[in-house]
Amino acid sequence: VQLQASGGGLVQPGGSLRLSCAASGDRLRFYAIGWFRQAPGKEREGVACINSHDGTVYYSDSVKGRFTATRDNAENTAALRMDSLKSEDTAVYYCAADGWEGNSYRAYWGQGTLVTRLQ
Repeated sequence: VQLQASGGGLVQPGGSLRLSCAASGDRLRFYAIGWFRQAPGKEREGVACINSHDGTVYYSDSVKGRFTATRDNAENTAALRMDSLKSEDTAVYYCAADGWEGNSYRAYWGQGTLVTRLQ
């Protein structure tokens, strides 16, 4: 599975941005989808995860109520809608997919897309 994240950019304080994640092939529905971010000088952290079973979404406390993660299995895509952006949301954002392929557990990462909240 190859993942392509896009949609990053500059955003005004309190503004919104929508990130997209496109997957190759047609098997994205079998994987959990995660959104992660890494701010300058900090470790990568998870911000949202959508399970593959029923689409339940889990959010980190830092983004709960402001970010909305969705998936479209028919289109093999995922999205992260980010509202009320704060300075601490500035980071490189990554999408990832993980799950079982037979007896092997696999995890795939897309390249990052930079989100910068202007001061």
